[in-house]
Amino acid sequence: MPCMKVLVAQNCGFCPGVRNAISLAEKVLKHEKTVYSLGPIIHNRDVVQRLAEAGLKTVHDIEEIQRGSVLIRSHGAAPDQIAKLREKGLNIIDATCVLVKRVQHIAQDLARQGYTVVIIGDENHPEIQAVTGCAEGVLVIADESDLSKLPKNGTLGVVCQTTQSPQHFGRVVGAIAQGSFSELRVINTLCKEAVKRQESAVRLCKQVDIMFVLGGLQSANTRKLAEICREHNRQTFHLENWNGLDKKKLIGNNVAGVTAGASTPDWIIEEFLRNLEAFDSGGG
Repeated sequence: MPCMKVLVAQNCGFCPGVRNAISLAEKVLKHEKTVYSLGPIIHNRDVVQRLAEAGLKTVHDIEEIQRGSVLIRSHGAAPDQIAKLREKGLNIIDATCVLVKRVQHIAQDLARQGYTVVIIGDENHPEIQAVTGCAEGVLVIADESDLSKLPKNGTLGVVCQTTQSPQHFGRVVGAIAQGSFSELRVINTLCKEAVKRQESAVRLCKQVDIMFVLGGLQSANTRKLAEICREHNRQTFHLENWNGLDKKKLIGNNVAGVTAGASTPDWIIEEFLRNLEAFDSGGG
């Protein structure tokens, strides 16, 4: 007899930007034996592996691509990278998320208007790296500890990595506003899909004994989901799939909650739910 009641977050799994990127990759792979992806198409190893088997080859350096088609992943690419691809005569398939493109365009506009562009987020994330390539002197602020990077009495134009939480964005903007500046312009570039997932996950994790957040360990939006859930439920676990679960964690818990990041496919979620619902503390 199943001993576990399982509740699923109202908003979870693939977002439109990820669905579009994967759809574009699958479409071109029907006609071409090998297609290159400049960096992993999304931060989910299972999906990347499936597409690799179909012919999508992940590369990290443009010099590795000599001919054919190259896919710009959902996180985007810097203008100088796009220019190099064009110089090499490669066929470019642009799967950049429209919201990421919006951040890039806003950064360019702010720079043209004389603002020092400030983006709140993780400087090592590909979305941020693409945005910093869109304008000169873009400053990346992870949190309050980075505020010393800001120029005194500067004219600041602030945007945010799309997958950050509204709470974090608001807190860092508030800290910036308490500093020294001559002008401060803030544009909300958060992804509404990511925010919906965060809000949905918080509602759910308060109702359950144990919470599971499914998605790539390198996925920024999934890590953010897990971080937010952990603030409300200490028994929160970030897993890539069912194989990553220590079954002992389930013992003694009656109600489990499940959510998933924007780069987590339906089949990973469904497999996890099937196994979780069938789990019996007597026999596992």
